[in-house]
Amino acid sequence: MVTQPPNPPVSAPPAPAMVQAAPQAGGRPGPLRSTDLLGAQQAVEIEHNGLVYRLQSTRSGKLILTK
Repeated sequence: MVTQPPNPPVSAPPAPAMVQAAPQAGGRPGPLRSTDLLGAQQAVEIEHNGLVYRLQSTRSGKLILTK
């Protein structure tokens, strides 16, 4: 019988490294769903041009993007 080491506790699943939207007519990617970006988390960090932004979902279902 082979025993495996216990898995470390995970607070939240990691966000996907890259989410791709289905292409629309003309080859452009379609809109991304917020649930595809956030998953089960309330917020994710997005790096853009060397700066980190935070995208979060509010209790009222709105999105807030902050530096």
